[in-house]
Amino acid sequence: MSESLDKLQQLLKKLPGLGFRSAERIALHLLVEKPETLAPLVEALNRAGEQIKPCPVCGNLSEGELCAICEDDSRNPLQICVVSQVSDLMALERSGAYRGRYHVLNGKLSPIQGIGPEQLNFAGLEKRLKEEAVEELILALSNDIEGEATCHYIQDRLSTSHPDIRLSRIGFGLPSGSGLNFADSVTVRSALEGRRLFHP
Repeated sequence: MSESLDKLQQLLKKLPGLGFRSAERIALHLLVEKPETLAPLVEALNRAGEQIKPCPVCGNLSEGELCAICEDDSRNPLQICVVSQVSDLMALERSGAYRGRYHVLNGKLSPIQGIGPEQLNFAGLEKRLKEEAVEELILALSNDIEGEATCHYIQDRLSTSHPDIRLSRIGFGLPSGSGLNFADSVTVRSALEGRRLFHP
């Protein structure tokens, strides 16, 4: 096998959801079957890597000073939906059920993996709650151990620093242990519309 082809396959295998056969199929597709798609793909990846960065307010992807959602005056500024990853934000946006703002934590608490509050975007959330007139914080975190721990951590912090802010959590429709980015739009909409007040 060519050294360059092997290197390409090894890099593709590191992408989420790709095993050896998928990586091999994509590599051959780009190099043999559709070589004309290779240059535009490389250009798009380079451009995205140079221009896309986290929004300094919410953590969403942005090409400007703020992301499109934070710049949208039609969004409800009284609601902030807390998500683990940008992919969860995108899943909620696809559902069309939510018109408030977001906050991306970039993960969930997981002591086993060494992920504590300092590794997540909690400082940005607390700053927003102090500076913005927020009435409701919606926790759209997965229904697993890490998601539960993160929700309880947020609840503990809010109970003392912002007791006036209503804390709710997305409700039914999401299988235990599953993430928002794996759910269809109807399920996500049901989970969001079925949110309930969060109590530890």
